[in-house]
Amino acid sequence: MRLFLLLFLFTKAGIAGAASEKPATYGMEIRPATIAMADGIRLAANLYQPTGGKAGEKFPVLLEYLPYRKQEARSRDWAVYSYFVTRGYVVAKVDIRGTGNSEGRLIPYEYSEVEQKDGDAVIDWLSKQPWSNGNVGMFGISWGGFNSIQMAARRVPALKAIVAIDATEDLFQDDVHYMDGIMHLDSWEMSMDLDNSRPGAPDYTIDDDNFRNRFDTEPWMLTYKNRQRDGPFWDRASVRDRYGDIRVPAFLIGGWYDGYRDSVPRMLEHVKNAPVKAIVGAWNHTWPSEPYPQPGMEWRHEAVRWFDQFLKGEDTGILDEPRFAVYVRDWHPPGPYLAYAPGRWRYEEGWPIRRIQERVLYPQPNHTLASGAPGTATHLLRYIPSVGFEAGGPVMWWGDVAHDQRGTDAFSLTYDSEPLAEDLEILGFPHALLKVAASAPRANWFARLSDVAPDGTVTQVAGAAMNGTHRESARDPKAIVPGEAFDLDVEMHFTSWVFPKGHRIRLAVNNAQWPMLWPTPDPMTTELRIGDSRLTLPVVPYEQRPVPDFLPPSKDPKYPGYETLETGTTSGYGEISSVDRNPQTGVVVAKATNESGVRFPWGTERDFETIRYEIKDDAPADARVTGTHRMEVELPGRKLVWDAALTFTSDHDNFHYSYHRRLTENGNLVREKSWNQTIPRDYQ
Repeated sequence: MRLFLLLFLFTKAGIAGAASEKPATYGMEIRPATIAMADGIRLAANLYQPTGGKAGEKFPVLLEYLPYRKQEARSRDWAVYSYFVTRGYVVAKVDIRGTGNSEGRLIPYEYSEVEQKDGDAVIDWLSKQPWSNGNVGMFGISWGGFNSIQMAARRVPALKAIVAIDATEDLFQDDVHYMDGIMHLDSWEMSMDLDNSRPGAPDYTIDDDNFRNRFDTEPWMLTYKNRQRDGPFWDRASVRDRYGDIRVPAFLIGGWYDGYRDSVPRMLEHVKNAPVKAIVGAWNHTWPSEPYPQPGMEWRHEAVRWFDQFLKGEDTGILDEPRFAVYVRDWHPPGPYLAYAPGRWRYEEGWPIRRIQERVLYPQPNHTLASGAPGTATHLLRYIPSVGFEAGGPVMWWGDVAHDQRGTDAFSLTYDSEPLAEDLEILGFPHALLKVAASAPRANWFARLSDVAPDGTVTQVAGAAMNGTHRESARDPKAIVPGEAFDLDVEMHFTSWVFPKGHRIRLAVNNAQWPMLWPTPDPMTTELRIGDSRLTLPVVPYEQRPVPDFLPPSKDPKYPGYETLETGTTSGYGEISSVDRNPQTGVVVAKATNESGVRFPWGTERDFETIRYEIKDDAPADARVTGTHRMEVELPGRKLVWDAALTFTSDHDNFHYSYHRRLTENGNLVREKSWNQTIPRDYQ
């Protein structure tokens, strides 16, 4: 049935000095549609279309292409898309093959060729509809940003521009499966492997087609954990080594508290065959118009200007402005939560910024950090595999608002500067260039840059990890020769920070960050060679620069019939809620939880997630993660429950994967399936 809802036309007064906002001149309606693929499979779409226009009026189309179930996402989509639709765009939300309400077998993994070939056909179909002017743009956050970048490299004729938010062009080093080349077990992986098994709402048809194409398909996590080094599998949809393929104008948006921000300066620097513009603000993995932490901005105003330029042929002036807007972060105390990130906006011409100067600081034998050349010394560190919780934040990845670093620093080699005589701003990628050795054939190194306040609190500014066996290549790892020293260049993740006068700069080096990254298996001692190690900082000399006048976030309209029952965690995934260290046994247990609920017009859905991470300091090979995830759907006279239980463990030579998926209806077992596999450790 065609659902028609007229969006109240609204305009928003600009703030003093703010850019002029394009007025909202249309209403909005939702129309369901199906898009046939060449093999006969039909993909399900919701079309958010303008109303109140001229008869026969044509519009450009914006595509968000996701596996995140368009039917249940109507409330979110109505709010986000209204800004575009009321300004003269059709927005298409399309369920990827085998997900949500789309037909076909579940795609075999993220960003597969199946997904992308279907994407080619979807873009072509959207460009040829009677209400389309023939020009299509793509946009999205996370997955939608990833595939926007990937589709921009495929040169689909009708695709004219993209806006990618919180996404990356490097699948192996930056995504949630392996961070900095080291295995990561993410809450998202667990939740997707259950959600992928579910049929579309509101009917939730349970039949042989659902079992064959969804419920019984192999969990994606097995695919990822069997590919532990960089190579062709990750190259398939990574653009980092083929920027020249991108010939579509790309607008990139990242946040300092999001783990995917490194791609923004890389693409600004290396994409040469199309216009590129970028914004990096203070938010985490969320829309900048719904920011955490504050401040946010109305990114859709900038996106409309971008799409108007390339999809409507209007000169909006956006290409006349500097290409890079950056939120410069001032000091704040450590997290894990932060309501507002202090700082200020500034325009830069692009990346790299020519006036940045490299400042070199050397770890000293007395554990200070200074500009003078050091003497020689070897500092030893015992490997404690359970440390590092403070460095990852509540969601456990680079970019979160991290805890006070003193807990991890107590088990690290640390080097502090003298109190600064004046403020010092950095912007870019700090490097820890280390001469190291280990007594074991496998070891990871973690380098963290922090701000030590006069009261002793330690705020993480940047950090990164390096798999020591990847020191020459992540594609061709090599075991470490015990006792043999070698060089590591640990490029920390993209950052901005102003160290205040009187604060100290700290470099910390250690060998574990649990439970964010999987520990290496051997007890060991590592060495840091003082005299051959250094820290480089991208220092930004002051220069008067123009300031962007971004609009504040707009107030989005509400969609009727959808009600949040429980909001869950800030991230929407399991966040670390407790850490228990038993001093008698050496066992450390961390727990993560999340619970959320939504009422839909057809019923209610509740999600429950628990994850337990366990490790013992004298047996680092024997790490363990257990997780449970439950999705409950209550309909009139019918209750469906999808359950999943994961156990992922390791020993010295292997990982062990055990996963059980179960479906009940009104308390009766309908279907269950298990997967068990031993996976050899491949330099992890």
